[in-house]
Amino acid sequence: MASIVKIISTNKLTHDVLHVTTEKPDCLLFSPGQAADISINKPGWTERKNPFTFTSLPEDHALEFTIKIYPEHNGATNELLSLVPGDELIIQDIFGTIRYKGDGIFIAGGAGVTPFLSILKDLYKKNKINGNKLIFANKTRKDIIAEDWLSEVLGSNFINILSEEHCKGYAEGHVTKQFIQQHVDARLQYYYICGPEPMMESVIVNLLELGIDRKQIIQEKF
Repeated sequence: MASIVKIISTNKLTHDVLHVTTEKPDCLLFSPGQAADISINKPGWTERKNPFTFTSLPEDHALEFTIKIYPEHNGATNELLSLVPGDELIIQDIFGTIRYKGDGIFIAGGAGVTPFLSILKDLYKKNKINGNKLIFANKTRKDIIAEDWLSEVLGSNFINILSEEHCKGYAEGHVTKQFIQQHVDARLQYYYICGPEPMMESVIVNLLELGIDRKQIIQEKF
């Protein structure tokens, strides 16, 4: 059943990522890592569904979404920039295959980190985040979402790699088999992957070549 929620606030997290907070219906249930089909409750937009990931926790009193904006698409994400508190969103089907199964390495590309934000918040709240790692691939440092918070909760287990910028303290290049191998830990059983399709396909091939069992790989299309 669809739910209409009012926007509480919007603010920019990066140059092209918007953080949206809305009301939360009492009947709405989701698991950390899941997303929902969402449309804007305005004429001409109610039937245009877009998948946005919950970046709040299920028990929070408000909903949060962390959304990459694509101005060139002239679509719903761009329309979100014009919304103000009091405007409404329509939350429809909830979905998502990412589920936390145990300690592992999270591998994200760009906005593909959003399912992991809720999962990592949940682990941090439960004091179970220690040991998990995040490999986060972006073009430049300004593209890194929630860098300060991720650095705070993960410490040295927050590993950044930039493909289009040389920056001291950050790895440079792409998530290759050799790069993954540097961070493999025998104690970590699972590999959680979310990002652009070509990146995910490449990472999965690399993991299989490293001898990782396919059952240990948990992926989400973004």
